[in-house]
Amino acid sequence: MGNANNRTIVIGLIMMLLSLVYILRLFMLQVYDPSYKFSAESNARRKITEFPSRGLIYDRNGHLMVSNQAVYDIMVVPRETEPLDTIELAESMGVELSEARNLFSEMNYKLRRRQISSFQPSVFYKQMTAEQYGIFQEKLFKFKGFYGQRRIVRKYEHETAANVLGYVGEINESQLKQRPYYAQGDYWGISGVEKTYEEALRGEKGARYVLVDVHGRQKGAFRDGSHDVPAESGKDLTLTLDYQLQLYGEKLMQNKIGSIVAIEPATGEILAMVSSPSYDPSLLIGRQRNENFPKLASDTLYPLFNRPLQSGYPPGSTFKTIMALIGLQEGVITPETRFGCQMGYHTRALSVGCHSHPSPLDLPASIQMSCNAYYCHVFRDVLDNPEYGSPKAGLDKWKDYLVNFGFGYKLGTDLSNEGRGFVPNSNYYDQIYSGSWGSLTVISLAIGQGELLTTPIQMANMAAAIANRGHWYVPHVARTIENDTIPSKYKEPHSVGIDTTHFGPVIDGMEQAIWGGTGSTARIAQIPGITICGKTGTAENPHGDDHSIFIAFAPKENPKIAVATYVENGTYGATYGAPISSLIIEKYLNNEIHRTRKWIEKRMLDADLINQNESNN
Repeated sequence: MGNANNRTIVIGLIMMLLSLVYILRLFMLQVYDPSYKFSAESNARRKITEFPSRGLIYDRNGHLMVSNQAVYDIMVVPRETEPLDTIELAESMGVELSEARNLFSEMNYKLRRRQISSFQPSVFYKQMTAEQYGIFQEKLFKFKGFYGQRRIVRKYEHETAANVLGYVGEINESQLKQRPYYAQGDYWGISGVEKTYEEALRGEKGARYVLVDVHGRQKGAFRDGSHDVPAESGKDLTLTLDYQLQLYGEKLMQNKIGSIVAIEPATGEILAMVSSPSYDPSLLIGRQRNENFPKLASDTLYPLFNRPLQSGYPPGSTFKTIMALIGLQEGVITPETRFGCQMGYHTRALSVGCHSHPSPLDLPASIQMSCNAYYCHVFRDVLDNPEYGSPKAGLDKWKDYLVNFGFGYKLGTDLSNEGRGFVPNSNYYDQIYSGSWGSLTVISLAIGQGELLTTPIQMANMAAAIANRGHWYVPHVARTIENDTIPSKYKEPHSVGIDTTHFGPVIDGMEQAIWGGTGSTARIAQIPGITICGKTGTAENPHGDDHSIFIAFAPKENPKIAVATYVENGTYGATYGAPISSLIIEKYLNNEIHRTRKWIEKRMLDADLINQNESNN
């Protein structure tokens, strides 16, 4: 009897303990941690994503370049729909009847394939304009199961800088797998600064919760909105671009193929980056993007191609400035070293032609008059220097200097798809010539031809490095990010490995190329009141007229701007490269063009090399 009583007591204690555990657990679930109740109620609520406004984009002077505008995705919950007048729906949406029918066909197809749920909302029609949605909303009560969801798309304030700004588009399925923040149908930056600074610009999505009945119909806010999370707007971005200078550069390059890159030497900030031909960035927003992108992609002038970053060109005679600096650093020449020129550099094996000019010339005069023979001598003296033992070792040393100047590799700018150009080394020529070659074999490198390729941004960076007398900063287009900082790498100087003292005679030669007398190659670039230093270049083109090149910076002391201009099929450097570069410099420093140079400006604005070349073919 006693044992039975003890068992009863033990069982009773166990039951009491279990009851206490359940009570405590219920208390934890319902009182202490109400999130469990929130989760349990998930079957009675619907999450509606609140999309943030992307950060605004300004130029360096606070001029608004990119803002936002509202569009509306028309959502549908298929199970909630009722028979409707398709004609009236099409008219309300502002679409053709055939398109409305196609939208229903697409919805039904996705339902059959179980790509969407009949109980959950999905996109029926994307990116309706705010104006059209205002019309549609008035008749929305007639179309059960349909509602509008506000989205934000870009608004480009001007038809400029498309290659820098980039564009925003819908993320695809393969990209979604690697980026958990995004969901199907989300938009993100695809190119330009929209891509580079996507995380800062995009903001953070919010959420609004609404009560729904068993059929998915909305019945009001869930818990009076206490669980709603507001969207967080993206951070504003201020660019290094000068909007007015960018616009002016694009006008100068209209009807021409090529690029302009202008850099502030003291910071590496890109003041203008013109790619021509270009396109209106507004063409790639909203519903019209699907129609316009294939047209731009198939355009034979390649407006989507970012020439300043991606084109690989021979630097031509602008490269003589680098050869002069290498020769000085290597000690194979001094500023007073003279070489003769009899219309070129001649040996038994080959000749490198040159134009008529006084002879012999010292180093500054060789830059002033762009003497080919002078730099053939310098190049061979560098490669054949006994200190290196062979031209192969000499060439690799020569390449090291070029790499220090930013050639042959990506500079690391904050825009995607940057090209690296090409600087050959000894192994490259060993493969071509089976190891049997010398300085004379690769002599075309001396004057910026042959296998040497550079991008326009590298050439502008070269001009900035000379302006700084021996160092450069990675070119970049982001100046400030709201409540954030740009990467520190854009503030670190890079030395070119050449003593500062060697830059004086080279810069003197660049000054005389513009301000010197007879034989100076760029006198057309003279700007009243501004000491501009520059160097012309003409790159051979086997497919047509030669390319016109010019690099420059100004003023000579404490330079504020360095420019590289490349005009395809523009013939000589002084024909288009020098005038356009000088106009860019004058516009930036003086904000206007001097009356004595208006004729140059008009000639550049009116020049049409695209249609001219087409008519000649």
